[in-house]
Amino acid sequence: MKTTLQLEEIAMMGLGIYLFSLLPYSWWIFLVLFLAPDIGMIGYLINNKVGAAMYNIFHHKGLAIALYLAGVYLSNDILCLSGTILFAHSAFDRILGYGLKLEKGFKFTHLGEIGKKN
Repeated sequence: MKTTLQLEEIAMMGLGIYLFSLLPYSWWIFLVLFLAPDIGMIGYLINNKVGAAMYNIFHHKGLAIALYLAGVYLSNDILCLSGTILFAHSAFDRILGYGLKLEKGFKFTHLGEIGKKN
């Protein structure tokens, strides 16, 4: 099952890269912004609950899709870019086993505990 989920996330990351290719931005923009969603980890400086909430907002594919679609509807390339980066980054994290965070700590995710052999 783990392999199937990873293949699905690889396909989603590919979709994110493809959608970026349709935007009027240079590829270096993608590379520079790709890790930007990890700014959500800053919430862990406050506590686990705030950290998990912030991390999950910056890694939620539903939000990414909503931003992208709002950008399409409003003809706003910045919103499309934001949605595309969030979507591709979230898929990449899930390929590596980093899921949405649970409140009990950073290593506890909806995909299981990070670092634990499943």
